[in-house]
Amino acid sequence: MPASEPAGAGPSRPQDTVYDVVGIGLGPFNLSLAALADGLPAVRSVFVDQAPAFSWHPGLLLDGTTLQVPFLADLVTLIDPTSRWSFLSYLRAHDRLFRFYFYERFHIPRREYDAYCRWVARGLPSTHFGVRAEAVHWDATAGLFRVALRRSGSRQSGDASPEPTRAWSARVIHARNLVLGIGTEPAVPAAFTGVSPDRAFHSAHYRQRRAELADRPRITVVGSGQSGAEIVADLLRGPAPAGRHLTWVTRTPAFAPMEYSKLGLEQFTPDHVRYFHGLAQHRKDALVPAQWQLHRAIDTDTIAQIYDLLYERTIDGGEPGATLLPGVTVETASQCHEHDEITLACRHREQDVPFALAADAVVLATGYAARRPSLLGPIAGLLELDASGRFVVDDRYRVATTSEVTGRIYVQNAELHTHGVGAPDLGLGAWRSAVILDDLTGGRAHRLPPPNAFTTFGAPPPAPPPAATNTDTGSATDTDTDTAASVRTADVPGATRPDPGILDRVRP
Repeated sequence: MPASEPAGAGPSRPQDTVYDVVGIGLGPFNLSLAALADGLPAVRSVFVDQAPAFSWHPGLLLDGTTLQVPFLADLVTLIDPTSRWSFLSYLRAHDRLFRFYFYERFHIPRREYDAYCRWVARGLPSTHFGVRAEAVHWDATAGLFRVALRRSGSRQSGDASPEPTRAWSARVIHARNLVLGIGTEPAVPAAFTGVSPDRAFHSAHYRQRRAELADRPRITVVGSGQSGAEIVADLLRGPAPAGRHLTWVTRTPAFAPMEYSKLGLEQFTPDHVRYFHGLAQHRKDALVPAQWQLHRAIDTDTIAQIYDLLYERTIDGGEPGATLLPGVTVETASQCHEHDEITLACRHREQDVPFALAADAVVLATGYAARRPSLLGPIAGLLELDASGRFVVDDRYRVATTSEVTGRIYVQNAELHTHGVGAPDLGLGAWRSAVILDDLTGGRAHRLPPPNAFTTFGAPPPAPPPAATNTDTGSATDTDTDTAASVRTADVPGATRPDPGILDRVRP
């Protein structure tokens, strides 16, 4: 036993247990994995998160906001609709089925999705909050990962453990495999490093800090994804001091709608993920930013709300009190403490014209970036990275390692560069979890859906050569010939008759 591992029991007496998989981080994706692993006899798992309880983007749980994916994109349904951890099971457990039936919405409130996930997190025996994973070591002799844990605070009240938990502060547990689900972190542009966080903060904290903006006469929102649009709509809708002016700045050429056509959404299918993964890396790196309308645009309802709010402000000669600036880059930002003012040095991208904006507060709806957790420091030399220092991730979501490491490290939502814009999409979360479990169990976990997109991604396979025509008049009838050919083909080892569907779509 390592010297750093104290005696005493923790979740499932980890000093006596070798887990098949340890999940680090408990956002929706690792929570999905925990839910789909629940009850699988072939997988002994435990999942930890340093937060005291599950919480999904609390800064953006604004009234009236909904998921951008249907409720079927819950933690389990697209893989196992009979699971006890489905959204419909949550509604039944809370006696809300008839209310939801008459609600008649496909897209549920974000607040309810958060409540649903909290219900699952409290109910699963494998999830443990208030536990921080501090370091991961590889024990080549034992062929196991050693994960150093430390209590990070009080646990979620509903945290279930199969055994009573005694007081402990630090512990080491052992795992054959790891799944990293630590998510992303708010991306603050380098231009704003010199501005006080009291005056410029990320949209991830908007709900908690919205009251600070109440008396600010000039507010600038940077970024035009869904989060930025919802914040703009909230500011336009809420009370404001007389003379307030709102400025909305984005680099994108327009405040454009999200791609939401039925065929367009097939880019969020397993079929497209497999296609994208098979591309050369330089092609992937060029494609992701070009697909901004798939994941960084705005839903049409929110755009309509903003337009309507501006329209209503201008009735009877009123001023909109807002300036919308697409195609603009913020190059630098500085703060004048004497006048308590922020100056944004901007440039219009198409005109190449510089200009300045003054603001009293800035909300940065500038997205999220992948993070490399410090806990991987002890095994950093065992990870294989690409030329840009990113994980190399295979089609089963395994991170490439040196041959010394025989255990597997899986990632969830850290593979945008290898698997495409579907990486952070909730609709693919259950499928990715099932792929990981399928790999862990040798295909004994959940049935994975076959390719079924109507769109063919990539070049279609070549058509089979035409069958030879038998001109012997003394041969069998056409029907007999076809039957005989079928039998002969089936009898040849390794030979298969062409599936008509394979001619219509790629099976990457």
